[in-house]
Amino acid sequence: MTTPTVTHLNPPGLHRNPAFSQGTIVETGRTLYVGGQNGTDADGAIVEGGIAAQTAQALRNVLAVLAEAGAGPQDVARLAVYLDPEADLMEGFAAVGEVWGPHPAAVTVLRVGLGRPGALVEIEAVAALPA
Repeated sequence: MTTPTVTHLNPPGLHRNPAFSQGTIVETGRTLYVGGQNGTDADGAIVEGGIAAQTAQALRNVLAVLAEAGAGPQDVARLAVYLDPEADLMEGFAAVGEVWGPHPAAVTVLRVGLGRPGALVEIEAVAALPA
């Protein structure tokens, strides 16, 4: 299999942040779309502990889907994070470094009403896979 390459774009003149890239290019391979993951456990229950705990669990759920496809966070080209309007963005962001590690991707964060009662965050991903 050919291993895809994810090139991170951070043009001069745009803010550079170690947590995300301004854009990504996937050079070759297949694409994995990870559906929105809430902070739920294996039984489907929302984890307790607020936005930090839910964000950490949602990321672990994304990582589980990536692993099932033979990928990891380094293969992710794009993350979309949907937050409850009342959720503390910085508290949720702190969980990202702990679970996700130093793997920037193009990131979009939106404050929206989530479909799952009790959910404070939902995260989806797009990853490059070997051809």
